[in-house]
Amino acid sequence: MVSSPKLIGLSLISGLVTSGVLVGLALLWWPRAFGWAESLIGTGSWRTWVSSIVGFLFFALTYFVSALTVPNLVLAPLQDPISEGVEERCGDFVAPPFSLPRTVRGTLHSLGHTLLRLLTQLLGLAVLLPLNLIPGAGSVAWVIGGSLWSMFCLAIEHLSNPMARHFYPFSQVINALKKRLTLSLGFGAALYVMLWVPVLNFFLMPVAVVAGTLLFRALRQVEALGPPPPVPR
Repeated sequence: MVSSPKLIGLSLISGLVTSGVLVGLALLWWPRAFGWAESLIGTGSWRTWVSSIVGFLFFALTYFVSALTVPNLVLAPLQDPISEGVEERCGDFVAPPFSLPRTVRGTLHSLGHTLLRLLTQLLGLAVLLPLNLIPGAGSVAWVIGGSLWSMFCLAIEHLSNPMARHFYPFSQVINALKKRLTLSLGFGAALYVMLWVPVLNFFLMPVAVVAGTLLFRALRQVEALGPPPPVPR
């Protein structure tokens, strides 16, 4: 990233936008989360203490989910230029010239990937949700299982971006990561940890896009992925 003026510029723009979005999300959810908790539990004596704990949990949940999604949505127009810049630096790639049929198909294909990623994440969380019904250990199992699933979903998301740009079907993203589960969880874990490191998380999106593109190129290099399907010019 630091060896390319294009990537540095796009990363700085991403960092500034992400910082504003994350601060805005905190200001949005903090008062609302505690307001919901007070409406649900009430105030006075022990209720105030319980309400504060529940309010913080509400805030953590809403902030975590929105922090994983909203910055990426806001910065979506920058993801393809960053990914293309990485592939150009790797060599053996030239960004295709503008073509209306390709642009329309690419937009629809990327939207399909996004919807399938969202459904995959929600399905996994729905499967894990009954763990909370287990007394005592259920909550711990939910936290561990939910964290591992979030790591895997982060790997899906950021490998999906360059693969969608090359018009691979979403099923190939899942198959490639399932066959390399340890690699997938390690990749996702690095991004998951980075999300919670102050200042560093401002640059999560460009770093994740660069890393996902490098992962895609590595999988192509070891022939874990076949050639992309033909696309309209």
